[in-house]
Amino acid sequence: MRWLVLGVLMVACSSASTSGSPPAARPSSPAKVQIVTPTNGEVIRGPVVKVRVRLQNARIVAATTTNIKPDEGHLHLYLDDQIESMNFSTSATLGAVQPGLHVLRVEFVASDHLPFDPRVITQVAFEVKP
Repeated sequence: MRWLVLGVLMVACSSASTSGSPPAARPSSPAKVQIVTPTNGEVIRGPVVKVRVRLQNARIVAATTTNIKPDEGHLHLYLDDQIESMNFSTSATLGAVQPGLHVLRVEFVASDHLPFDPRVITQVAFEVKP
């Protein structure tokens, strides 16, 4: 599943600039994103991690388009720098997370899967114990 998501993301991102001209400037976004759970430093028992995100000043849209708007997009969730999902909601469940220290990063991206400038991103560190 992770490879399928990564492949879709790579295709979407690589098709954003296919001409020889330099890429267009990225728009900024008024969005603010915060990870509600897990909290920074939290210890989670068991391999399932419930993720909840608060998104302000923007809304999640499921449509992929190059007609981007600063207040529309979706969330990319990364666990230890590996993309886990492209979410069209503010909650997710990560299963089979191995014991140890982890970093969860969430980014609000535009409807073309590319980041805003500046990036709308946050992260927390947490620990999973068996």
